[in-house]
Amino acid sequence: MEDGQRTPRSDNFGKRHLNNDPLLDRKYFSKFRTIKKLGEGSFGKVYKAEYNNEYYALKFENRTKGQNLLENEALILSYLKGPNIPEFVYFDHSGEYNILVMQLMGQSLEDIFNKRKKFSVKTTCMLGYQMLNVLQYMHDKHIIHRDIKPDNFVMGAKANNAHLYLLDFGLAKKYRSSRTLLQYPLIKKKKLTGTARYASIHALEELEQSRRDDMESVGYVLMYFLRGGLPWQGLKIKSKEDRYKKILMKKKETTSEELCQGFPDEFREFMEYTRNLEYTQQPDYDRLRNNFYNLVTKKNKESFDYIYDWTTKFDLKIRKQEVIDLAPSTNYPISEKKSTRKELESINSKKKLNLNSNPVHKSQNSENLDGNNVIIDDDKDNNKFGIKSQCCIVF
Repeated sequence: MEDGQRTPRSDNFGKRHLNNDPLLDRKYFSKFRTIKKLGEGSFGKVYKAEYNNEYYALKFENRTKGQNLLENEALILSYLKGPNIPEFVYFDHSGEYNILVMQLMGQSLEDIFNKRKKFSVKTTCMLGYQMLNVLQYMHDKHIIHRDIKPDNFVMGAKANNAHLYLLDFGLAKKYRSSRTLLQYPLIKKKKLTGTARYASIHALEELEQSRRDDMESVGYVLMYFLRGGLPWQGLKIKSKEDRYKKILMKKKETTSEELCQGFPDEFREFMEYTRNLEYTQQPDYDRLRNNFYNLVTKKNKESFDYIYDWTTKFDLKIRKQEVIDLAPSTNYPISEKKSTRKELESINSKKKLNLNSNPVHKSQNSENLDGNNVIIDDDKDNNKFGIKSQCCIVF
């Protein structure tokens, strides 16, 4: 999706007589009935669906017109299966569409931000803390996201409304071998994968991405929330190529001190640290996470209670009780040890992911997909600007 474009939302989504939507109010895989359209973007369309009195999100991608990223996303989701990752339920195709069934989430941070225009320091720290949690979890499992942006972070629904989740793994890929932990070589002249507004300087310089790029992108997302915008938004640009060059130039000209001026030093330190990471360097997630926690609790004398700027009394009432202690209990240990045998088990056949003809909640059909002998690589860049995905699955 082009930088600056918002995912379309409408109060009319889900009203078939107004939208004349052929995908709405239909059953897929004889089970999931679409009842409301949630959003649409360059990847395809997302619907709320019902099955057996439970609700799910169905993501549709046109197999002939799309970029065929959805199968890659299904593989990544079924492999990761962890905290702050939406639950994978089912993947298959129906007619001309690839369809991914997953856990239904709440609002995206972009949607929330567009209503509020800015977030407080406390809210931004609590979001940043959880962003680092999910990135460390994902990186430890050898995967980088490559499209960190506010649209791809969503709050949980109902009882999980305090928890932040990361979405959209269509552009995600392995950055190192799961057996040797050796990082793949740094390749130059790689077309940009992701969203230019939040992309790292190295990614805009057309360098192969690694953990450092996900981390730097988080910094830009956090400053976007605090500032209400970024200095490279609204540049007068004629072409896509010119846009990338001007955004890169503006990012390089904007020092960490200038970007974070008027905000606590912890954010400047975050930007300086992530911008200076080496290609193969493991980020110090604990240090950065503790900076956010201490800024809220020690410097600002506030509670790290996951009461955000938008949290209502009703949100608090329906929350799970354990979120009160979420902050100190969710540190993921940094692990450079080799993955376990179970983690390395491959998908045992080249069948599509429709391994269970009777898909149900709780991802029972995804149990056979746990493993990381799946090499997800892109000989041609996976990006959202028209270059198709190349997903190579090696057994």
